[in-house]
Amino acid sequence: MTDADKRLLRRTIQIAHEAMEKGNHPFGALLADKNGNILMEQGNEFQAGGSAYHAETLLLLKAAKKYSPEFLKQCTLYSNFEPCCMCTGALYWTNVGCLVYGATEKDLLKFTGDNEENPTFSLSSRDVVAHGQKDIVIEGPTDDDELLEQICKDHIDFWN
Repeated sequence: MTDADKRLLRRTIQIAHEAMEKGNHPFGALLADKNGNILMEQGNEFQAGGSAYHAETLLLLKAAKKYSPEFLKQCTLYSNFEPCCMCTGALYWTNVGCLVYGATEKDLLKFTGDNEENPTFSLSSRDVVAHGQKDIVIEGPTDDDELLEQICKDHIDFWN
């Protein structure tokens, strides 16, 4: 994971925090072009649509309306946590070519437990992509302990 990737992951932490301040779950995502320029940002919108309004899926659906599949193939989705199977499916179907995430789905389960607002899957994004027909690059989780701590900070109290 490059320094540029870590910088963009730090931005997803801010997006997630802003979502939490609005009463939503602390998840954030952004879409960057091949040069690392941020094209779109999206926080979780649980208050607007419940458990299906994940940051990644909302962002990817907006991106699919705005950009061609050929353009999206050269883009990267950044997310503070590993996207669930729904969000990874949205990544697959919108043709985004790369995913970078900070913390794993298993890390998330430590915080959410059996919370009915986020019944976390035990299914990695790599497993979802491996069952498809597209070559999607996946980077994550981060090996930077300080970054991982920042990613998890809002979740420690939120899910209790």
